[in-house]
Order: sequence, then structure tokens, then C-alpha cells
Amino acid sequence: MTAPVFTALLLIALPAAAAVDFAHDVVPILKKHCADCHLGAKKKGGLSMNTRADLLAGSENGKVAEPGKPDGALLLKLLSSTDKDEQMPPKGERVPAEQVAVLRAWIAEGMPWQEGFTFGASGWEPPLKPRRVELPPAVDGRAHPVDRMIDKYLTDHSVPRPPRADDATFLRRVNMDLLGLLPEPDATVGGRAQFLAATLARDVEYAEHWLSFWNDLLRNDYQGTGYIDGGRKAITGWLYKALLENRPYDQFARELLAPPADDSAGFINGIKWRGNVNASQVREVQFAQSVSQVFLGINMKCASCHDSFIDRWKLDDAYALAAIYSDHPLEIFRCDKATGRQAKAGWIFPELGSINAAAPQPERLQQFAALMTHADNGRFTRTIVNRIWHRLMGRGIVHPVDAMHTEPWNADLLDFLAVWFAEQHYDVKKLIAFLGASEAYQSRSAALPEESEKFVYRGPVARRLTAEQFVDAVWQLTGTAPGAAHKSVTRGRPDKAGKHGPVRAALVPSDLLQRALGRPNREQIVSMRPDHLTTLEAIDLANGDILAGLLRKGAQHLLAAHKGTPAELAAGLFQRALSRPPQPDELKLLTSTLGEKPTAQTVEDALWLLLMLP
Repeated sequence: MTAPVFTALLLIALPAAAAVDFAHDVVPILKKHCADCHLGAKKKGGLSMNTRADLLAGSENGKVAEPGKPDGALLLKLLSSTDKDEQMPPKGERVPAEQVAVLRAWIAEGMPWQEGFTFGASGWEPPLKPRRVELPPAVDGRAHPVDRMIDKYLTDHSVPRPPRADDATFLRRVNMDLLGLLPEPDATVGGRAQFLAATLARDVEYAEHWLSFWNDLLRNDYQGTGYIDGGRKAITGWLYKALLENRPYDQFARELLAPPADDSAGFINGIKWRGNVNASQVREVQFAQSVSQVFLGINMKCASCHDSFIDRWKLDDAYALAAIYSDHPLEIFRCDKATGRQAKAGWIFPELGSINAAAPQPERLQQFAALMTHADNGRFTRTIVNRIWHRLMGRGIVHPVDAMHTEPWNADLLDFLAVWFAEQHYDVKKLIAFLGASEAYQSRSAALPEESEKFVYRGPVARRLTAEQFVDAVWQLTGTAPGAAHKSVTRGRPDKAGKHGPVRAALVPSDLLQRALGRPNREQIVSMRPDHLTTLEAIDLANGDILAGLLRKGAQHLLAAHKGTPAELAAGLFQRALSRPPQPDELKLLTSTLGEKPTAQTVEDALWLLLMLP
């Protein structure tokens, strides 16, 4: 058995990479050509396109399109028709062929629809200020506030309470979520609260793991566009120290938004692209996009070109934020065309205060940082607790996490956590520990939810390993982790013994394996990595040179170190990788793969089998 045997299996039923952007590609077409008859309060012929469910429900003549089946779709036929008795729209200019092609590609991709988006009035507007929530009574002695709200939700939705995960699952989950590492084979949980506290106290491993989360979100990397020519500066040293110290999140945000020194200024400075760029990508507008996305879960990218198609933000709102950062008069551009108007620095929630547009830039940034972290800015706290919930539970209370205008599946839970977090002085580790102590977190994982209009919570969602978690796991399992001499962005980092430990995947520049596994290049903010297997990932997992080399070297290392029987080697590998002993059939398969007298090749085959488990 060799690596390529897995290729065919991994390529079965892989989804194609998405090529159509719903908000930017599909929404404008439907608004322009379908609004007169099928959007808002209009439902001509029984067809409404206000929501995905409405569109899929079809018209008086039946379904107009089925996800994944563009051939024969009535919608495409009517838009392309030249028959005046059936063509849509019935009057006016025809829909250009290239726009029909966009809709065809969108249908072929399954008609993805931004969750919570509606062309009609949704009736939902996210609150600004914090909201205190009265907790429901505890049921069956489950007194944790999160469980009290979740239990009420499950009862209201007639969903059974998920059973508690066993200790082995909890052990592995906590290690992977908090530290990004496999637990040691002899590790035990003991008391779960004590285990959580002890794990969070491992400051170095915690910082090294969560560095990836923040690098993605803050667009920070170690190489790539801008780092060579000086058009971009990393904030790694500052970020690593902030995580190591568990700096309060409000202070963390202020130091990013109004940098007290140059070591944290790379975030708001963004990327200075070489050559001429679209007006929506100049540094000042990047600032508006980045700060609103990261700290408020607001997408200002649409509003950076024109008034947004998907929410209430206007072009002037984006430019008001951009002018806070700008050190020169900033002209407003619409769709890359100058308007002749000048932007005025301003804050998008005037209820909380304003910014003195005449003040110098450093002072404007300080005013902005104070408004962002204002005690009455509930959107600031809701956004970060939602991100942490998503990270630990597999799906946000508001989802996607950068669409905070979307109605949460449990507004009381979100508001409670946001207020609780502020009362705990914005302590992120306390928030993680608080969520980890709940029975909700400690429940068995639920299957990935099917795409639907209405999400119903059934428990924490099963998650895939990140690129960094997978690579670290391979290094742990095979003993192939680079030593401290390996080029690391935080060389000299401390560990419990005061020595240099093995480097972590998060601390080294990305390679082909990590990129194939979903580690982004971070030229854009990434708050949610893809949760589906891609063709590139399948190929690299099946026979990529980097992974194959690691497993070849690891097999030799494991063979040299092991003195027991093949069954003992198989059981040890299984325990190390999955934090549980193998079932009899699993042990039999792995042992037979190793053979009566294991060789480097059979150990390598066993590693491939183990690592390719779903």
C-alpha cells in the first residue's frame, strides 16, 4: 500500500471551488432585472425571490430552479428567451448573456445564499447597546448559565438534549481547541474544571495555537505581498506577547486601532499595493473595511464602492471610517470614479459619540479606539464572543461570523455572553473557560448541518482540523517536529522549562502542504476557513511530497524506537493519534498492515491509514 491509493477515494464527491460571489455577482442581477415583479411585496405569477426558500418554492408554474441542476432550469430559460410571450423580464432590456452565465454557475454551485439575507424587509436590526438577559430556571441541576439558555432553546424547538461526551473525547477536544496539540498518551482528565484551568495555564502553547486565529483575522503573516518591498509590516511580536499575557480584549483592540508604538501598527496600515489600484483598495479604505469586519462583524467591502446591496451601510459610512485614518484630504470614489466630494471623518454609531474630524490623525484614532471599546457598544462584545463560540462550537450564534446584521439563532445567549464578557474585564481566557465548563461544550458533537434557511442548534458541530493542527499532529505522532533552530517567527520563545521547545506550525511560514490544507495567504481577512474538502487538499493528503516525506521519516523513527509487538505498536499509534484505544476491528486492520515483522514501509502505510481516517 502506498500514498496514491488514497487519491481516488478522496476525490469522490468533492465540491468544486466556489466561483460566484452571491452578494457581488448574483444580488445585483436579481435586483436589476427581477425587482419589478418578484422582490419586496411583489409576487407576480406566485414567485417571490425575497429569500432562498421563496425562490426554491417556485411559482404557479412550478419550480424555477433546483440547486445543482442548471440544465433545464426554468429561470435560465425565461431569462434567455427571445419569445415575447414568455421572456423575463417581459419589458425592457434583455439580461446580458454573461449575466445569465453567472446565474447558471450559481445554480450549478447549489445556489448558495448569504444566511439571513433577504430582498424584502427582514424585520431584524441588530441592537447597539448591551442587553441584560434574565436566565431561565435550571433544569435537572444544570445551573451553568449557558446550559440554562440552551436547555430552554432545545425544549422550545423539540430537540433532544445531546448526551455528554466521554472523558477521552473531552480530553482531546480541550487540547485541540485550547492548545492545538494532541494530548499526551498517558494524560487523564480528572476533574473537568481543573483540567480546563490547567490546560489554559499552559500560556506558551495557548499563545502559539491562537496565533493562527488572530493572524487570519488581523491579516498578519510572515511572508508574501508587501513584506519584501516594505508595503506591509508584520505585527507578530506584539500579537504573540499580547496572547502570552492574555491582554484584555478592549486594551488589545485599542492598541491595534490607535497603536502606541510601531509594533502593532501593521494592522491599520494594511497593504500598500504596488502600482495603480482600485479606489476601494487604497490603505485608507482598507482601514475602514478591516476595522469594521474584525471588531464589528460588518462587511464594508460593498459599501467601499457603492451603497451596500446586502445591508444598510452606505458609501459615505465607509469613507467616514476611512477618513479617520487618512492623513490627507480623501476624495470619495464611487465604483472607482471620482465624485468630487471629500470624506469627513466620522463614527458610524453616533449614539455613542463622535469624532473630531479637525483633530490630527493620532488623536482621531484614539477617539475612534475609545468609541469602538465604549461600554455601550454591544456590537463590539457580541462580535468577539460570537467568534469564540464559533471557534469552540463549530458554528456561530450569528453565522457567518462577519454578518452580524443576521438574526442570531439565540439572541438571549449572545447578549448574555457579551455582557458577561465585559463584566469579566474582557478576559478572553475566562470566556473560553466559561464556555468550556458548560455541558453544551462538553456534549457529543452533532453532524455538520445541512444547508438550510433555518438553522436549529443540536449540539457542538463536528469540526475538521486546521492546517496547523494537522501538521502539528503529524509532527507529534511521528517525532518529526523541527527543533528550536528551525526558522521561527518567535525564536527565543519561552516554555515551562525555560528552554527552546520544538517549533509549531503556526510559527513558521506557510508551505505547500499547509496552503493545501486551508491556511490562507492572509492578503484578505479570513474569519472562517473552508469546512469542506477541496480537490487540492485531497491530492496533497493522498500523495503530496511534503506529507509523504514526513511520514517516511516518521516511519523510520517509530520503527527504530519501538521494541514491542506489532499489536502494541498499532495500539500505541492509535492512542496517540485519537486519544482512545482502537476497537478490535481497527486494531486488527492496523496490525495486519504492519505485518508480523514491521518494516519502514509498513509503518508508513499504517500512518497513512491512520491519518486519513475521516
